[in-house]
Formats: sequence, C-alpha cells, structure tokens
Amino acid sequence: MTTLVLALIAGAVVGLALGGLGGGGSMLAVPALIYLLGFAPAQATTAALLIVAATSVTGLLAHARAGRVRWRTGALFAAAGLPAAAATGALSSAIPGAVLTCAFAVLAAVAAGRMLASRRKAAAAKAADAGRSAATGAGLGAVTGLLGVGGGFLAVPALVSVLALPMAEAVGTSLLVITANSTAALIPRLATATGIDWAVVGPFTATAILGAWDGKRLAGKLSGATLQKIFAGALLAVAALMLLDALT
Repeated sequence: MTTLVLALIAGAVVGLALGGLGGGGSMLAVPALIYLLGFAPAQATTAALLIVAATSVTGLLAHARAGRVRWRTGALFAAAGLPAAAATGALSSAIPGAVLTCAFAVLAAVAAGRMLASRRKAAAAKAADAGRSAATGAGLGAVTGLLGVGGGFLAVPALVSVLALPMAEAVGTSLLVITANSTAALIPRLATATGIDWAVVGPFTATAILGAWDGKRLAGKLSGATLQKIFAGALLAVAALMLLDALT
C-alpha cells in the first residue's frame, strides 16, 4: 500500500474520531505518522498538531451549526491552558524521542481507562469553581504542548464531570479547546519544523477535515457510550504498540 493511500486512510480515521468524539485525533495521528508513514517522534507530534488544529476547526463549525458548542465555557477553559501549552511546546524538542513515546503510550492507556469507566449520572455532576476549572485547563494545555496532543480525550470527561455539560455539548465544546491548545502549542514549533514531508501531511489533513464532518453525523446516530467503547479499544491497542516499541 502506498504512502499516499495510508495517509488518506489515517486522515479519515483521525477526522472521524475528532468529529464524532470531540477528541482523540492526536492519539491516533501521532502513531499513524510514526509507524505507518515513517515520521520521527518530534516531527510526528508537530505534524499532528497542525493536522488536529485544522481538523478541529472543521469539526467545531459542524457542531456549532447544530448548537452543540458552549462558547463562553470553552473559551474560559481553553484560556487557562494556553500559557502552559506554549511553554511545554517550546521544551518538547529537548526531550528524547523514546521518552515522548513512553509518555504518549501511558497517556493513551489512561485515556482509555477513563473512557471505559462507568459514566457519572447527570444528576451527580457538579459545576466546579473557577480555580478548579483553571487548573484542569492548564493541565490539558501542558499535555498538548509537551506531547503534541490536543487534549480532547481528557477535555470531554472534564467538561462532563467537572463542568456538568451534557455529552453532546461537551463533544462540541471540546473542539474549541482543542483548536486553541493545538494552535498555541504549534506556534513555537514552527521555527524548527524541518524535515516534515508536506506531500504526506497535506493529504492526511484533507481527509481528516472531510472525516470530521462524517464523524459529526456518526455521533448523531450512535450513542456516546458505544462510540467511547470503540475508541477506548483503539487507544489500548495504540498504547500497547507504542510502549512495546519504546521498551525494545
């Protein structure tokens, strides 16, 4: 299978994840870029940020048209993470690739565990105070900058359980958070974004954008619980593959 075809298929899967779940695009984009398309870890995380930022904007517009975005909540949540995303994004180039890979694998496993955990009942969810919201947003921003992930796989559970948003609105609002965090983390990397194969990243991004629209429609047909279980299984497989590669 040619590199271009692999990039097109991987992009479609990433777009479906972002559009349907409001997160997880980077968790799939980074290993696809490394293992399928031959990118180095540092190049893969930078390219993933670009792909996810562009795709998240598309998904955000699709969900906004359906009235599923809490703009004020998402903006406040994202604002707390922007300084952390920019700071850790500048530091990421100094971290060995094997360390980034291990950290990424662990994070993928944790995210899968959160998705498979029993969902809280809506009545049990409580709105958090501003301090807790800021701390959560800052933590997501730091993860985004360091590992090149948008943070949506953590943002959605946080928006549901911490800020008491309905699942549908949490998915749409998380895309606003991902867009802001990914862009902030990408900016300091652009000066050192050398060696990236744009002939691969371009088609990857294009199909991811198209997939985001399909993901939004898919989210309307399947239950949130079903989508979470499917994606959690994919995350566990990715985590095992990356951890095995880093340790051997």
